Amino acid sequence: MGALPGGSDPRDLAGLQEPNSAMQEVFSRTADPKTPLRDQEFFELSLLDVPNQLGTRYCVRQAHAEWVEIDGQIMWNQEEVEYFWILNEAKQRYAERRLALNQKGFIYSDMDL
Repeated sequence: MGALPGGSDPRDLAGLQEPNSAMQEVFSRTADPKTPLRDQEFFELSLLDVPNQLGTRYCVRQAHAEWVEIDGQIMWNQEEVEYFWILNEAKQRYAERRLALNQKGFIYSDMDL
């Protein structure tokens, strides 16, 4: 999980409560199951709600994954996290990030399968 502005970890704000996944999708450029993993990259986009002492914050998280030859596996990196107090603002940001991924060619979602 990414750090909050100022270096705080979101789990610090949530106490013992973990974020709840409200929506999560994995995007790719192909839906062909025969495409080798070496030839693919993925983005995960999620909308989470993070309870804390002040109420619920909403988190829009995006992470990138691609094949790393030296490790011989798909590795996740480039995590970006944004926080919102208002659910509609988080949903709007999720939709904007989804559109941006689609415009980059990541048009296949595991939600569509």
